[in-house]
Amino acid sequence: MENELFGQKLKIVNLGLKSFAESVKSLGADVVQVDFTPPAGGNTELIKALSKLNTEEVDKANKIAFEKMTNAQPVLVDILQAKDAIKGMTKETILHAGPPISWNKMCGPVRGAVIGALIYEGLAKDEKEAETVAASGKIKFAPCHHYGAVGPMAGIISASMYVFVVKNETDGNQAYSTLNEGLGKVLRFGANSPDVIERLKWMETVLAPALAKAIKISGGINIKSLTAQALMMGDECHNRNVAATGLFLKEIFPNLLKTDLDKNIISEVVKFISGNPHFFLNLSMAACKSATDTVNGLKNSTVVSAIARNGTELGIRVAGLGEKWLTAPAGNPKGLYFAGFSGKDANPDLGDSTISETAGIGANAMAAAPAIVKFVGGSPQDALNATRKMYKITVGKHTGYQIPQLDFAGSPVCFDIRKIVETQITPIINTGIAHKKPGIGQVGAGILDAPLKCFEDALLEMAKN
Repeated sequence: MENELFGQKLKIVNLGLKSFAESVKSLGADVVQVDFTPPAGGNTELIKALSKLNTEEVDKANKIAFEKMTNAQPVLVDILQAKDAIKGMTKETILHAGPPISWNKMCGPVRGAVIGALIYEGLAKDEKEAETVAASGKIKFAPCHHYGAVGPMAGIISASMYVFVVKNETDGNQAYSTLNEGLGKVLRFGANSPDVIERLKWMETVLAPALAKAIKISGGINIKSLTAQALMMGDECHNRNVAATGLFLKEIFPNLLKTDLDKNIISEVVKFISGNPHFFLNLSMAACKSATDTVNGLKNSTVVSAIARNGTELGIRVAGLGEKWLTAPAGNPKGLYFAGFSGKDANPDLGDSTISETAGIGANAMAAAPAIVKFVGGSPQDALNATRKMYKITVGKHTGYQIPQLDFAGSPVCFDIRKIVETQITPIINTGIAHKKPGIGQVGAGILDAPLKCFEDALLEMAKN
């Protein structure tokens, strides 16, 4: 039979560098360009680890992790002082965001927030004494995550602060987060002036007790339901919580009216919440923590159970590695700055709020919140692209959180370190930006990619097991 191959016009398929295709095309040949990137950036050690972990056993474990996270039912059941809600919390305990860090290595905003907390607790009378106390060794510093809690930005939780108590009704575990102070000059961004302390005292003596009464009357508020509704209304429930805060207020207000509280107190509480479009953030974080904690210690699972930053390092936890932290230097967000500030003023990224992305909302659901770009920068198309990109590195689509702009597809959830390392795509984080000096506060908001190194280290660690 006659071979017709060489009687036809040849077409060339170019795999990899486009410059090769362009050179051949310039000679008049037909070229089909196929984009190709070697897995794991071509790193042979990582490729071997991927090969070892690309098994049915790992896939099954990740499916269980996906089901646990998406089936969680976080419900706000109470508001209590941290010393009463969080096991092991003492007057001398200060919880912070991110992986473990000592006082001498803390960044400016975290130091500023610690100083404020020590003054708030009456453990120091001023900044100078607070610095001495913090460095004395008498204060126990620990990550919020080690106590079942999460905190935005500096993430400081001290004994007298009230915390939301969120119970995952599916598995029975609880998670905690402080009440949100608002934006700008607040403790979580490192501010510690008298007005910041005064606001915290008002939250302790007026806001929290009032809300606690209303929550008891309500019988519990389903946070997952509010989050799902908010995604339909233009929030992503990390850096945009306008709808979610309104929905929470709608739930709590009738119950406030059923209490024996003076109408002036109710008015103060409603005014504070309605004037703080980020109020729902801390609630959302505790809800996410209650979902992600269900996969901690899940054997063989390569699903990420926590991403957190302390302003110096970003750390991750992986289900199959239990409570072990894998860390890398924290990155610097690119975003929009308040008047009078710029990137020169910014501290590296910090906060536990990346629990949002870990649980499938936040930057993972940015497609649902095109207006967020007015706060963090970029365009509505960038928001869509961010969500689409996250589908490439997650286990599946959330069954409870849908995105209208993507034909009601579920948000991408359960970061898989195998996919992250193979594609070299890391989780996108949208975040607030704190001033690098203590005591100043928030200076903007923006977006960044998580560092690849901690995911690569986690993959190698998993491959050893």
